Amino acid sequence: MQLYDFELSADCYKLRLMLSILGHRYDVVAVDVFPGREHEGAAFRALSPNGTVPVLDIDGTRYTDPEVTLAHLAATFGERTWLEAPELDSWLATAKRLGASAGNARLAVNFGYDHDLAALQHAAHAELRRIDEHLWFGERENRNWLAASHPTIADIACFPDIALCEEGGISRQDYPAVRRWLDRVKRIPGFMTMSGVFPTAPAL
Repeated sequence: MQLYDFELSADCYKLRLMLSILGHRYDVVAVDVFPGREHEGAAFRALSPNGTVPVLDIDGTRYTDPEVTLAHLAATFGERTWLEAPELDSWLATAKRLGASAGNARLAVNFGYDHDLAALQHAAHAELRRIDEHLWFGERENRNWLAASHPTIADIACFPDIALCEEGGISRQDYPAVRRWLDRVKRIPGFMTMSGVFPTAPAL
C-alpha cells in the first residue's frame, strides 16, 4: 500500500489518520504540492487525472477520492461500526462542503490561492453552526459523534478541515459542542497529529 501524500493537505491527513487508527502500515510517497506544484505534472496526473492528492495505491488499484477511500479502508481493514450510520452519506457530503469552504479558506491564507476568502469563511461558519447544533442536541441524547453513537468515518472525514479551520481565519470560539467533539476525536485510540493539529490534554 502506497500513499501519495502532501504533509499539509487536510485530505491526505484524513487517510493518514484513518490508517493510524486502524493500525495499518503503508509506504509514503511525498508529493511536492507547494511550492513545487508536482501534482500538476504529467507524471502525477497519470496517477490522479484531476491532479489532486491523496492517491492511495493498493496492489495497483488507485483511490483518489478521500471519502470513498475512507469507506474502502474501513470496509477492508476495520470494524463494521465505522460504516454503520443511517445518514453516513449525508455526513460525507458535509465533509466535502467543509473542504470547499474552510479548506479553501486555509489554502487562500496559507498558500496564496486566489479565492474569495470572505465568502469561504461565511460558508464555513454556516457549516459549523449546523454541526454545532447537531452535536449539542446529540449530546443530550447520549450521541457524542456526528452520525451515530460511536465513531464512524464521518468523524474522520470532517475532523481535519474543522481542526485546521482557524488557519483560514475561521474561529471556533462560538461552537462549544464542536470543540468538545474535536477533543473526543483526539481521544480515539491510534489518533495521530499533523502540523497545526495538536494532541488533547491527558484525562485527569
